Amino acid sequence: MVTVSTSAFYGRANQQMGSLRARAEAMQEQIGTGKRLSRSSDDPAAASRLRSLDRRERLSKVDQGNSDRATTDLKLADNAVSSMADIVIRAKELTLQARTTVMSDAGQKAIATEITALRSELLSLANARDAAGHALFGGEAAGDPYVETAGVVSYGGVGTAPQTDLGDGQSVQRSMTGPDILSFGGTDLFEVLGTLAAGLASGGATATGAAADALGLLDAGLEKVTTAQTVIGTRQAWVETIDDRRTVTTELITDERINVGGADLAGTITRLKELTTVLEASQASFVRLSGISLFNQLN
Repeated sequence: MVTVSTSAFYGRANQQMGSLRARAEAMQEQIGTGKRLSRSSDDPAAASRLRSLDRRERLSKVDQGNSDRATTDLKLADNAVSSMADIVIRAKELTLQARTTVMSDAGQKAIATEITALRSELLSLANARDAAGHALFGGEAAGDPYVETAGVVSYGGVGTAPQTDLGDGQSVQRSMTGPDILSFGGTDLFEVLGTLAAGLASGGATATGAAADALGLLDAGLEKVTTAQTVIGTRQAWVETIDDRRTVTTELITDERINVGGADLAGTITRLKELTTVLEASQASFVRLSGISLFNQLN
């Protein structure tokens, strides 16, 4: 007859039920976190792949932050350049009015006043700021890129528009420099509007001649501004394309993470129910066995 000690019986029972409880807890954790692995030793190869995916995801978030900044600055640039185009269009409308010989000197001087105001508004837009508070059209220069001294506006920006890394070897310029938008044919719109305003303020034939001379220059200036609008719009579309690619990549990373380290929730829940049934049956059996008199007699 085999003799079973009370301590051995309890020890084996506790060990068996402890193992079942540990497995049940592990399954509950998988269901709660959606992760199959709780430590690298569970599956070293899968754990290594998950770490690689995590690194890619962190880098993607950095790239997305850069992309967001580029998008914001390009929108600011687009809005500013659109307003510049409106200014040039309005200046051309006024110039066409001032070119007629029937307009009085007072009328031409009134137009000169509005042209001067448009020039001041253009200067304000040219010195606009980006999302970080830096000059939007100043390249890499500090402070306002355009400064007016004794009625003459000069550009003090340096370099090119800031470049932003979008990830995967792609980058984009977040804006343009002032001359890229406002300078053409050896002059710029500030000089054109300043000369026009001065001529209109003189009245008479001088005003009419100034208006006639300005029309062609305003057309050239408007073409330069609208070209800048196209460039900025193209860059915005490029950033959106990169964002779309990044979204697809992020979705692929998520899918791969689930495939590599994700828990099979339906299967895990089923196995947990089965394990719980076994554990409950084991506990009930232990209670019955520990209470029968035969158990005591075997000792």
